[in-house]
Amino acid sequence: MNLLRLLPVLFSMLMLGAHFFRAGHLLLAGGALLSLGLLCIRRPLAVRLMQGLLVAGAGEWLATAVGLVSFRQAQGLPWLRLAIILGLIALCTLLSALVFRTSGLKARYYLPQ
Repeated sequence: MNLLRLLPVLFSMLMLGAHFFRAGHLLLAGGALLSLGLLCIRRPLAVRLMQGLLVAGAGEWLATAVGLVSFRQAQGLPWLRLAIILGLIALCTLLSALVFRTSGLKARYYLPQ
């Protein structure tokens, strides 16, 4: 059951890894994938690190959105759909940090109730 609760985190980090890979940042892509190993460590510090990475990932998505929207606006191309999609991805990445507030994951990672 905990695997289902962790699916948003897995999905968010895989998307972030794909984003970095497509941009040619192979070390960051590998880091995003390797960070999933934190989910195997049953300690509160591992959870806090993962939450920090997810928040930073949401920031990366927003920075990417701003850059791409600015570029498309300067070229006179449509940009609204791009902004909505990347904004939703950033929001999902940010919200996936909240899955650790569920009772099952609090018990698994020894987080305070």
